[in-house]
This record gives sequence, structure tokens and C-alpha cells, in this order.
Amino acid sequence: MNALEAQLQYPLGDTLPAPGTTLEVAPGVRWIRMALPFALDHINLWLLRDELDGRQGWTVVDCCITRDEAKAQWEQVFASSLEGLPILRVLVTHMHPDHIGLAHWLCERWSTPDHPCRLWISATDYNAARMASQSTTGFGGEAAAEFFRSHGLADPGALEKIRARASYYPGMVPAVPRTFRRLLDGQVVRIGGRIWECIVGHGHAPEHIALFCPELGVLVSGDMVLPRISTNVSVYDIEPESNPLQLFLESIDRFRRLPADTLVLPSHGKPFTGLHRRIEQLHEHHRDRLAEVLEACGSGGRTAADMLPVLFKRPLDLHQTTFAMGESVAHLHALWFEGRLRRTRAADGVWRFQAA
Repeated sequence: MNALEAQLQYPLGDTLPAPGTTLEVAPGVRWIRMALPFALDHINLWLLRDELDGRQGWTVVDCCITRDEAKAQWEQVFASSLEGLPILRVLVTHMHPDHIGLAHWLCERWSTPDHPCRLWISATDYNAARMASQSTTGFGGEAAAEFFRSHGLADPGALEKIRARASYYPGMVPAVPRTFRRLLDGQVVRIGGRIWECIVGHGHAPEHIALFCPELGVLVSGDMVLPRISTNVSVYDIEPESNPLQLFLESIDRFRRLPADTLVLPSHGKPFTGLHRRIEQLHEHHRDRLAEVLEACGSGGRTAADMLPVLFKRPLDLHQTTFAMGESVAHLHALWFEGRLRRTRAADGVWRFQAA
């Protein structure tokens, strides 16, 4: 546990749900943990006891990427933890593959002619996922490679690998359900007789939806508030002049109004309390990184690729490099939008930033 984590509290200690099983973290709320084939090696999913249209059953929150191992784990959960009841709906916090990848499979698996198992998600993320599953947006292909090249990534091998990843998103999200139910900020969803309030977040995903239950004092935070790592906040080729870091920092402040003892159920890491302190930690983290970037740009034009060793003190594989490049651009853009940096594009087509 690092020094920042020590300022948080973990009510379950080091207890984790075993693969293919669930662990109750609050009345009617069960935790599932599934493996991911990345450096970030797991995702937390949630089962909420529910009643919908007079039927008893469960709501699933988030799904994991499409892979046989995840399907097998879900089948174990179905056999061991549903008490003979069906999945009634699939609620997805946002469009990233580890959250929506198996939504199509789950909805098909549990739909009947009389009772469709519907996907519930924000409209922006639904449409972004539909588009990305049919093409490539920000995760690979020629457009992504050119975007990273324009921000200083010069390694031919890395650029070629990015070009070759044109099917990166569809490989993990091969399909998205044809229909959905829209979630909106401030909307109240009744799950198992309890009120869950939708809280929108921006910067990490287009229209991320977290869920807060006042009765239970539980926040399903998705990726907006994580206990151990800072959420990835990136600029992508599809929206090359965005300012996601400002949006993210404004979004996490939306959670300050929640009670200090709220139990946070994050998508990665362990359930924790200490939400207000974690929000402060995230602000402090990005404030420090922005100061480092500003200082590094003070002695001449610097690219986003130049900022990688400034922002990330560890070796990065290709998967991590693409996220790191997006996050590097995000920090430069935050300072550029504030007027503290100016940017220029030279004859080589590369954007460089320096102190204004």
C-alpha cells in the first residue's frame, strides 16, 4: 500500500471474490472480479438484486471485454450466485471495452420473447460504442498513428503497431446491443426497490454514468474515482482539440456532496471509504503533473512525446504508451486552454508547446 492509499479505508481488507464467484459488499450488492489481459489486470463488476416489471432477478453493472475466459466466469456466476433468478438488465457505466464488451452477449443470453434484457447506458456512450465497434476511433489505425506522430511519437515500430491495431476496439467489443435505455445525469433508477441516482462524469469517457444509492450509502463509481491509480484522461484523434482534463476535474467535484462515509465501489482496485480525501488526492496529483509539464515547456518547444518521461516514471509497453500519449496531450491542452502554454506546428507537422 502506498502513502496515498494509506489515507483511505478498505472495509473488506484484502478480501477479494474468487474467480467465478461473488462477494456481498452491501445488502443486495455483490462484487465480481474478472481478469483482464493488460497491465491493469482486472475489472470489478457488480450484481444488484432487482425487481423489474414484476419479475425478480438481477441487474448487472458493467460486463468485461469479449473473451472466452470472461464468458466462462460469467457462466460460473450464473450457476452459483443468481439463486435461480434471471438477469433483468445490463447497466453499463461507459463505452470502454472492459465495461461494455460483453453487453451484447449478456443481453442476448438473458432476453426472452416476452422479457428483453435491455442495455442501460448514456446515449453518448452508446453511440460512441456503436461507432467504434464498427470502425476505429482513437484506439488504433492510420488516424490514431498520424495523431500520435503529430504530437511527437517518432518511433517507426510503435507507429506501425498502432496502424495495425485498426480492429483494436471491435476485437474486444464485436457488437453492441441494437437497442438501449438511456441514462441521464440526475436520473433516478429504481433497482430492487432502492433509489440509485445517476451522476454524469466527463473527461474519461464521453458521458460516464456513476450510480449512488443514498439508502445504502454506496457509490458505483465506475472509472471516475479509483483508489490506487489515477483515471486515464486522454485526447484522441477523433476530437483532437479537446480539453478532457478540465472536464474530468470538474466532474469529480460532483461527488463532493456525497456523505464522507460513502462506500465507493470502483471499477479497478478494492472498495473503499474516504471519497472526499481521494478527490483531493486526484486534484493534487494533476496539479503536480501540470506544474512539471509547465516547467518542462519553459525552456523551448516540447511535444507530448517529450512529456512521457516527465509524466510517467516507468517503462511503458505499447498498450500503455497509447494511453500515456493521450494523457500527455491532455495535460498540455489543459495548460494551452488556460493560456499558460502556446502551441505551434512546424514544417514537420508536429505540435510543440512552450510557455506563453
